[in-house]
Amino acid sequence: MTILKTILTSAVVLGLGACSAFEGNNEVEQLGAATASGSPFTQQLTSEYRAFSSFELNQEKDYADALHFSRKGLEAAKGVNVMPEPVNDWDLTAADIVELSTAYARLVSAIDRGAREIIPGKAAIAQARYDCWIEEQEEVANGAMMSVPCKADFMAAMNEVEAVLPAMMAPVEEFPAPVEMIDTNEPLNVQEAMYLVFFDFDSDDVNADGASVLDAVANEVNSRNINTINVVGHTDTSGSAAYNARLANRRGNDVKSALIARGIPAGKIMIEGRGENELLVQTQNDIREPANRRAVITFE
Repeated sequence: MTILKTILTSAVVLGLGACSAFEGNNEVEQLGAATASGSPFTQQLTSEYRAFSSFELNQEKDYADALHFSRKGLEAAKGVNVMPEPVNDWDLTAADIVELSTAYARLVSAIDRGAREIIPGKAAIAQARYDCWIEEQEEVANGAMMSVPCKADFMAAMNEVEAVLPAMMAPVEEFPAPVEMIDTNEPLNVQEAMYLVFFDFDSDDVNADGASVLDAVANEVNSRNINTINVVGHTDTSGSAAYNARLANRRGNDVKSALIARGIPAGKIMIEGRGENELLVQTQNDIREPANRRAVITFE
């Protein structure tokens, strides 16, 4: 969000000479006057974003983030269940990304288990404090702040939320088990063959399990009359669609390079990246799912 802040702040300074026009008849004031509707969750969330956007505008003089969070508050006032901030939208250090991604996963898991309905007020506070935390953490990363008060508030709220929710199944962050092939005397139908190479989170490196799959692909290609090898890269929904499109292409190209290293002619290998558009396991946006991080290999 740092670039957006610079652009908006410059526009205000250059175009107006002061922030008076920004402060008059703007989203922050609209949110201040809005009457919240919808569920108890969205009503409380409206109140939280109203206070936060007002603080950003009037105390921090952070016009861009005041605008951003007031817009989220206005949507909440209409009864819309707006989501917490995606981690990849913020300028953070690698360590911050890991910590905030874990917090985001906790929050989304709580929402999926009914936090908005079971404990709406505290769930709204948890989401607002998470959004405040990520905004503050970017300020720390850029040297504008020294501490992150909202982090402790988020942790306290999340502990209360999770204490009253149904138990959650432990997340499985591992590769799907290999498919066990049935041994028959019939030769493999080339058009029906499919091989899957799975990847670690945010990685395009072919790991040891993937290398074993590619060994099998190379053996099949060398023993059969196969004209074309199609490699399609995929991602899960964590991160932006544009980033995932690039990551999917990188995964496809790394598989191609690995096949070439195994003696497969480059001209036989066709690459395509489909990003997060064709999920093997359907999830909400910004969810890490190991089964969706894959390259699919088929033959013609």
